[in-house]
Amino acid sequence: MTDKAILTCALTGVLTDPKQHPVPVTPAQMAAEARDAFNAGASVMHVHIRSQEPGQGHLPSWDPDVAEAVTQAIRAACPGVIINLTTGVIGKDISGPAACIRRVKPEIAACNAGSLNYLKIKDNGQWAWPPMVFDNPVAKVQQFLDVMAECGTHPEFECFDVGIVRSVAMYLKAGMLTPEMGRPECNFVMGVASGMPCDADLLALLPRWLAPGAVWQTTLIGRAEIWPVHQRTAELGGMLRTGLEDTFYLPDGSRASGNGALIEQLAACAQRAGRSIATPDEARTLLELRHAA
Repeated sequence: MTDKAILTCALTGVLTDPKQHPVPVTPAQMAAEARDAFNAGASVMHVHIRSQEPGQGHLPSWDPDVAEAVTQAIRAACPGVIINLTTGVIGKDISGPAACIRRVKPEIAACNAGSLNYLKIKDNGQWAWPPMVFDNPVAKVQQFLDVMAECGTHPEFECFDVGIVRSVAMYLKAGMLTPEMGRPECNFVMGVASGMPCDADLLALLPRWLAPGAVWQTTLIGRAEIWPVHQRTAELGGMLRTGLEDTFYLPDGSRASGNGALIEQLAACAQRAGRSIATPDEARTLLELRHAA
């Protein structure tokens, strides 16, 4: 199945205000968007949980009840779908995402694999937001891996820079990832202003620093310029992700109507590269997820 491409849809993200851009927030909205993406070929749904309080949908939530309601709605709308739950938090306290993992028991969860100065600057030289550190020291990574091991969850290592890609290989050598947690997987996040740029030439170099046998995918953040790099991902054998968390724009520069339209374009990238789209069960086999057994 080496020609199979796993498609992941990142349904909503953590930063977008639904008052400004129509991203899904409620369980019903998340399920409807997931169904469109699922029908277009996405076998994995990357899920961020938002506050359900009136007028607060732009804020993240770590309420396990909300996490359960959202994931149950998505699973009902998309039979057999794989849930990939977000975990990113700033600071030492991981009790929120840990509680959600324990409640939902997702087959996959994001595991941010290293720290990053999370920056963006405007054309006038002013910071877009106060400079901040997205802190993911080794001890915090280990805490997340311990919770994932407890729940039978496969970690997807989020790598915002080249050194973080190289660090994942060291985590594996140090025994931080057990064989029961599936095949090593790295997600090359490209397009964050202070991380790796969304660049096809850089992308071609990154797989050489993966741990042996690892699967990789890309998360590409930007506008129409991301699509040639998605195409290169498909050609190089990587797995593919997009969704309203990552972009609002189709290859022609027009605004996407929703997640389904974005996944349709992602599937076209895979097909142009001569690859077929993995079903959820094929994705489970490729990633060696525990549930595949």
